[in-house]
Amino acid sequence: MKIRVPYYRSTLEAEVEDGLLNGVYESHLPAPQDEAACVSAALDSPIGSPCLEELARGKRNVVVITSDHTRPVPSKIIMPQLLQRLRAGQLDIDITILVATGFHRPTTHEELVRKLGEEIVANEQIVLHDSSDEANLMEAGTLPSGGRLIINRLVMEAELVVAEGFIEPHFFAGFSGGRKSILPGVVSRETVFANHCAEFIASPYARTGILENNPIHRDMLFAAQTARLAFIVNVIINGQKRIVHAVAGDFQKAHERGCEWLGKYCRITVPESDIVITSNGGYPLDQNLYQAVKGMTAGEAACREGGCIILAASCCDGCGGDSFYKNLSECASPAELTQRILAVPRNRTEADQWQFQILARIMEHHTVIVVTTHFSHDIIRAMHLTPASTLDEAIAIARGIVGSQARIAVIPDGVSVVVARG
Repeated sequence: MKIRVPYYRSTLEAEVEDGLLNGVYESHLPAPQDEAACVSAALDSPIGSPCLEELARGKRNVVVITSDHTRPVPSKIIMPQLLQRLRAGQLDIDITILVATGFHRPTTHEELVRKLGEEIVANEQIVLHDSSDEANLMEAGTLPSGGRLIINRLVMEAELVVAEGFIEPHFFAGFSGGRKSILPGVVSRETVFANHCAEFIASPYARTGILENNPIHRDMLFAAQTARLAFIVNVIINGQKRIVHAVAGDFQKAHERGCEWLGKYCRITVPESDIVITSNGGYPLDQNLYQAVKGMTAGEAACREGGCIILAASCCDGCGGDSFYKNLSECASPAELTQRILAVPRNRTEADQWQFQILARIMEHHTVIVVTTHFSHDIIRAMHLTPASTLDEAIAIARGIVGSQARIAVIPDGVSVVVARG
């Protein structure tokens, strides 16, 4: 059987013997609708909230939070409708679009144009959040975790705060979207560190598809409430990055409704397998190795102890963080790194710690093979990972480790599913 997995802006292919293939496992979302009409319908029927026009009435200013270059949110469809409805409610309202970079690098001008379109970039006021810019950050209280909550000053001083985003399974926050626009989107690095501490990342509830009892989610809800996030528009997209569903309204109620809807399609059962082949869903989520850890967790959920996870990711933008590379390349072993991280108290979390904590956890139990032609194989090896240039090469390497008769499962888009082992 010929298998395909997303890679960069295309796919990678390989052939797997039918007798050794456990199956190809993916979500089966409904067919895309008229995308603009889908968003408009959600805005017409907000969940747990007045309509956006009513919220804007009488307001002098609004901050509209948008995602950054690492998220495939179809802002060209969503943002014009948000702007139009805000101005329909209050014609002279002062609008600032705030790019929620979280702890990522700044979004470039070219990436903004690709995301929002030339007209919006040329004519609207756009600000890039900087989690280290103390002059533009503001103390806002204490998180349930005990960490300091420090939020972008524009958000805290705005009369109305609105956010766009998308909902997909998230490897430690349960699901993306909703409250995540605030934390980690527009908070300080110190707040991100407190929320992403080793203790919380290690929680059995900080896993894909879990919101209840998730300590990371609890902090995020508190931050969004404190920031007075009044209204969200969140979409669900398919593998071609097209909108199949949208929700709008109260940040918690609308988000929960969206997660419930997505859960009907994204929860899959995969038999325990010797080799699991997956991806990060292609560009933009596969643009660095840091982000690629998300897809690996889908493989982790289905792969047997000592098995191999094959992850296709272009990593066209490199590793994704100096601390991420340094800690993995300098550790004696994944187990040693895990033990060192677990000893770090909440208030001493360092940059990228959560990501290399999860990767170390995966590597303790599995061999991880990264398929890329865009990124240095020497750097991948230095991080205790195994590089390959093609899926066929990766499968051959994996069979050399677990045997020629290894059972293989394929999860084409690892970031789009919640995997239960069957």
